[in-house]
Amino acid sequence: MKNITFNVLIMVLFSFSLSCKKANTPDAAADQSSFASSAEINKRLGKGVNLGDTFESSYLTPNADPVYFQKIAEAGFKTVRLPVRWEIANRSMYNAPYTISAVFLTEIKSAINEALKNKLHVIINMHHHDSLFANPDVMKPMFIAQWQQIAAYFKNYSDSLLFEVLNEPNNNLDADRWNIFFADALKEIRKTNPNRTVLKGLAEWGGLSALSKLTIPDDKHLILTIHYYNPFHFTHQGAEWVDGSSTWLGTKWYDTEYERQTIEDEFKSAIEFSKEKNIPVNIGEFGAYSKADMESRVRWTRFLARWFEQQNFSWDYWEFNSGFGVYDPATGTFRTLLINALLKDAMTPATTVTLVSLYKSNFSNQQADGWNLYNNDASASSTLTIADNKALVNITSAGSESWHIQLIRHNTAIEAGKMYRIEFNAYSTIQKDIAVLVMQSKDPWGVYGNSNFTINTTDDTYSFTFTAPSTDANCNFVFSLGNNGLAPVTLYNINLQEVKL
Repeated sequence: MKNITFNVLIMVLFSFSLSCKKANTPDAAADQSSFASSAEINKRLGKGVNLGDTFESSYLTPNADPVYFQKIAEAGFKTVRLPVRWEIANRSMYNAPYTISAVFLTEIKSAINEALKNKLHVIINMHHHDSLFANPDVMKPMFIAQWQQIAAYFKNYSDSLLFEVLNEPNNNLDADRWNIFFADALKEIRKTNPNRTVLKGLAEWGGLSALSKLTIPDDKHLILTIHYYNPFHFTHQGAEWVDGSSTWLGTKWYDTEYERQTIEDEFKSAIEFSKEKNIPVNIGEFGAYSKADMESRVRWTRFLARWFEQQNFSWDYWEFNSGFGVYDPATGTFRTLLINALLKDAMTPATTVTLVSLYKSNFSNQQADGWNLYNNDASASSTLTIADNKALVNITSAGSESWHIQLIRHNTAIEAGKMYRIEFNAYSTIQKDIAVLVMQSKDPWGVYGNSNFTINTTDDTYSFTFTAPSTDANCNFVFSLGNNGLAPVTLYNINLQEVKL
């Protein structure tokens, strides 16, 4: 009796193992009716990493070493994001029918299979589609045709494979077009993949600034994906592809309660959006470039990873083995401090600091307290009223850019290497995007510190911190209020403080 029971158990386990294997390979058509919900998939994604500088590069013969997927899985990651550049020569035709190279599809298939073999989830995307960004209406047929082919080619894979329609829409593919383009691509994907989880990112380079312009189709298998690299002067210091970034070298991130508060404030709107739209959130990219000091990188990475997890966000660090990498391909070893910050370290107490007040707004007696309102384009129209110790900017024509309407206080002084905090109260009669900046008062109008916020109809407090990359005794303190929403914006309790360690 014991032997029969044991043999039956072995057969059951073998059958279960075989069914799991079939579900994770394209040997047989996947039963998409059994695919998990996007919420469940997002939980399964958990902690991930991008395999960058590989298939999204312009190299004609990209190399994804199979060993990398094994190392990614053994380290403890659950997901690998595969950025893919489909548009370049030898990968896809630029004229109808826009055929994708069979050789290149096979390369992507091999990478996916290797990842699945190591029990990783896989996100494949469309990355660096420069011709589409420059001429979206002309190149849209290519974009749609490519997704028709990709979706059909991978339709038999399990729900451990996810599609991300486009990485960081930008340039002429603006927010309004992006909403339409995504919906049209999703319609084609659903013809062959009715229940596969699909990720939608944000316009304006994938960050939080375009969140209020995003529309979500009526589809139960979507995840919102967001990229986060703030503060940019820290995460991209010394980045060779970013003009002027060499002047940011030495910028640190100290993990103070106010730096943490900046992150929490910037994500307020995303958390509200996720709840309102019932859509899970993935952080598709975040990382700090290797030119930053390792101690700051570790502090920033550790806090973000743990905080994202507290919000039930899945995340994919940028990236595995290149300029931001957690793995050193030259030595074949992980960067211990960085990989631990991502996968093992617990949240630590915030660094203790003190605040020194440098300026606090005073709008009493109908005085503007040095603030001036500028309509910087003929398409923009607004007026400034001071009442009840508050500044009210009434917008009657928003213009097409945030800087088309600006409330500015001139002659603000900052010193290189010092950390500053800006705090203010704000509300509007509608949900309204604004940007807050400290910047040069003349050409080239360089920005020393900035953040974007979505203010609501309820009075709330917002804040952000920045470290000054240089000294300027005459910079501008700016609220940019143009671009969206014909509604009054109320501002008060505007504070500029120095953060002292």
